[in-house]
Amino acid sequence: MDAVITAGGIPQPDELLYPFTQGKPKALLDICGKPMVQWVLDALGGARRVEDVVLIGLSEESGVTCSKPLTYLPNKTSMIENLLAGINKVLEINPSATRALLVSSDIPGISSEMVDWEVETTLQTDVDLCYNVVKREVMEARYPGSKRTYTRLKGMQVCGGDMNVVRTSVASMNTDIWEKLIASRKNPLKQASIIGFDTLLLALLGVISLDQTVKKATARLHMSGKAVICPFAEVGMDVDKPLQLELMRVDLASRETH
Repeated sequence: MDAVITAGGIPQPDELLYPFTQGKPKALLDICGKPMVQWVLDALGGARRVEDVVLIGLSEESGVTCSKPLTYLPNKTSMIENLLAGINKVLEINPSATRALLVSSDIPGISSEMVDWEVETTLQTDVDLCYNVVKREVMEARYPGSKRTYTRLKGMQVCGGDMNVVRTSVASMNTDIWEKLIASRKNPLKQASIIGFDTLLLALLGVISLDQTVKKATARLHMSGKAVICPFAEVGMDVDKPLQLELMRVDLASRETH
């Protein structure tokens, strides 16, 4: 399976990570002597089930590399546009590709084994989108005090994972909905209305199950979907705050010495 990494985010002066990035891409934050995204590229490079990698938002001049064939794409104006561009590039590289692995650049804790688990697990399904979530108890056991944001569902609390699998055909499907989401990228309430306020409300009240939440949200996008409960906290441990950056620096430094 081919992978798409989104690495185009640049923290602005009013954002928490700006003192660390100073106008540079978040993906290039130093963690134990190498850019954060390099940890992700290393994990993909060592995965048996990954073939080509598309990196969005950085150029070859960034100095990041991958042991798998790596294609660089310029940053677009929104996350959705980046994802669609990445999927289209995957289809250009491999016209027979039916699915793509979508990975964020800010989950440096993932390993090649976790990537292979993700690919092998999602290949057992037949849906347009497999979305990873991590249970609160799994996250807090692995990263206590990480201050993740959790969604309370029926019988569990979860946070979203940043490594998911999508059917490549969605890039040419539902173009009207993608355009609406892109047009409303600066208006979260408008985006929520497209996906469905009822789903959001039921989730906030804790009266809807994980599977029901995913089915309702993907139905609004005219897609089929499945929630995957991921056993690896690292998949949901994205670096959004200084505390999380320091936590991952300590954690990965410990990994390097073992």
